[in-house]
Amino acid sequence: MINLNTNSPFRLSDAALPTLPEGVLIPGYDRSSLKPGIVHIGLGNFHRAHQSWYLHRLMQTGAATDWAIIGAGVRPEDSAMREKLLAQDCLTTLIELDPGGQSIEVTGSMIDFLPIEEDNASLIRTMSDPAIRIVSLTVTEGGYFIDPDTDGLDTAHREILYDAENPATPRTAFGAIVAALKIRRANGHKPFTGQSCDNLQGNGDILRQTVIGLARLSDPDLADWIASNVTFPNSMVDCIVPATKARELALVQNCGIDDAAPVTHENFRQWVMEDNFCAGRPDWDLAGATFRDSIHDYETMKLRILNAGHQVLANAGELLSVETIAGCMAHPLISKLFRKVESEEIAPLVSPVPEMAAEQYVELIATRFSNPEIVDTTRRVAFDGSSRHAGFVLPIVRDALAAGSSVEGLALVEALWARMCEGIREDGIMIEPNDPHWDSLVTAAFEAKAKPRTWLEQKHIYGDLCDEAAFAEPFERWLSLIRDKGTEAALAEYCGA
Repeated sequence: MINLNTNSPFRLSDAALPTLPEGVLIPGYDRSSLKPGIVHIGLGNFHRAHQSWYLHRLMQTGAATDWAIIGAGVRPEDSAMREKLLAQDCLTTLIELDPGGQSIEVTGSMIDFLPIEEDNASLIRTMSDPAIRIVSLTVTEGGYFIDPDTDGLDTAHREILYDAENPATPRTAFGAIVAALKIRRANGHKPFTGQSCDNLQGNGDILRQTVIGLARLSDPDLADWIASNVTFPNSMVDCIVPATKARELALVQNCGIDDAAPVTHENFRQWVMEDNFCAGRPDWDLAGATFRDSIHDYETMKLRILNAGHQVLANAGELLSVETIAGCMAHPLISKLFRKVESEEIAPLVSPVPEMAAEQYVELIATRFSNPEIVDTTRRVAFDGSSRHAGFVLPIVRDALAAGSSVEGLALVEALWARMCEGIREDGIMIEPNDPHWDSLVTAAFEAKAKPRTWLEQKHIYGDLCDEAAFAEPFERWLSLIRDKGTEAALAEYCGA
């Protein structure tokens, strides 16, 4: 039991660890003896609740002390997180929230956070050190510069063009990786492994494509060396981790800890990855991770049932002013939408994995989404819909059409997103911009008022789906019904309520 009666919370630091309230798990290893082995770029809440936690748990057994994490970022806004974490010795308070109770753990596997610099000089220098054997990333699904027409590297993107023209002073994480690998090759050092931890099918393959494609624009020989020597293991990552806001800050304070950047998370984690590390790796499997020769079926199950399931819920929730995912699961019509689409249109297209059938996974996800202790906002889940619908939902639509199966519910999901992008909820409250391409989405949504199929003519999102009558016709019908009678009427008709 954690003592919640502390009047003056202890400021989190190495020195304060022995004084934290009884019941808080703290590092049992000597953090001063840790040596770096990993650089992680994009150090947000998910990384600290997931990859960093697995490493911390391994260190608790006395292992992996030469694999500590150095944090990094390439965006100016990353400086704020850097300041917060450095001020507390790069420690993080993790609060596990479950209807049956909560537990608190302070993790210490991260030991530094590099300066945020426009030319990424410190990042490149650190990754050039042969002690660094893994460079991992969480830069969001839309952060890999994928050309929507070819699915290859978008070589016309201004950031990619800049890095190709200025390879020694790049702006992107991928340019920094290429620059560091070039230095390592020149110095006769082995390369590091590139490890994506983002929610993308074949995330390692996509990282490989981005890094090699960018290198080829400035140094074809280097690109060939990377292709022959660097490995990019695919992985599937899973843990629901809400954004940190006032509630989370107050929660950690009430537990007797003054942490400027705490993380809350559910009581479920999964990490499945290919065992393909060119410079070695920690024994993450001893802390609960899973290594497989192929993870395709694990990726597909998670991305389609969980990540696409989030999109099934979020846009309906936004339109009906339901603030959280747990609230969506408690809503009689939104939850019926979720279960019907999942069971009838998504799960039949998902292969089982050794541990679980698709139908069992749907029930697991329904339970996790329903956890009222996890305040995961519909706004967070709906963010960057242009990437998430394209990456999570539309591949299911294409597979369903190829199989000749129904896409009625998936068409309704896309119609709900189109209506949400008008930027106003059904109660009249405005929806703040929530996508990197929000302005163009709003324009398309308003044009679709007169001609619903106009929404599907966004080729960079839908490709040729506009021409697929089996999808486009129900989409038009659902969007017209939502506009004429409202979201709940459309949900009721689909669910037979």
